[in-house]
Amino acid sequence: MSERLDHLAALAVAQHAFADALAGADPEAPVPSCAPWRVADLALHLGGVHWWAAGMAHGVDLDPHEPPGPRDVDTLVRFYVWAAGSLRRTLVDLGPDAPALTLDGPGTAAFWRRRQLHETLVHLWDLGAALGTDLTSPQDGAWADTVDEVVTVMAPRQVRLGRMVATTTPVLLRDHAGHAWRIGPERWPAAAEVSGSARDLALLLWRRIGPWDDALTVRGDGEALDRLLAAALTP
Repeated sequence: MSERLDHLAALAVAQHAFADALAGADPEAPVPSCAPWRVADLALHLGGVHWWAAGMAHGVDLDPHEPPGPRDVDTLVRFYVWAAGSLRRTLVDLGPDAPALTLDGPGTAAFWRRRQLHETLVHLWDLGAALGTDLTSPQDGAWADTVDEVVTVMAPRQVRLGRMVATTTPVLLRDHAGHAWRIGPERWPAAAEVSGSARDLALLLWRRIGPWDDALTVRGDGEALDRLLAAALTP
């Protein structure tokens, strides 16, 4: 799935959308999906993650931190644009096949093209929620890749690190484009199935919306889905 997506080009689009929306935002507006964060916290976090990811792409773990300031919107925009551009330039200069540190150990810099695209998409949605507007498109093909990353990278990593127990009750996810993902053992039939746009499925897995959201349809054992979502599927 990810092979058909130009992660770097999509990352640039998402980053520019974030910067543009940030420029017109109240830096102290609450971000409901990331409470108790304010818009300033969200911008500092995402810019800090871009900076850290650029280091990881070079094989250096800079141990990210989220500084308390600045809080004024002009400085926040300048900081974010700098961090976003630095990340993209790093990934272009290195190329996708350069050796890098990843969340799964040694790998290639291509990992960060994908990971930072998904990070930016989710936080772009968060920023839109804070502003009372929708900054993302449910038709964006990157959302299906975001779901795939949770299922194939994030959740297995959480199990490996002991942050969650592997689910024994399978759940099936289906998007409107015909993609399907399964979380849980293959040897048993799925206990629950949830369907919706790839964006809404991704937001569900990242705990931005719940299974009761009108955009989703749940069939089967709703409690099995609740148990899965209660686990730490993502960091």
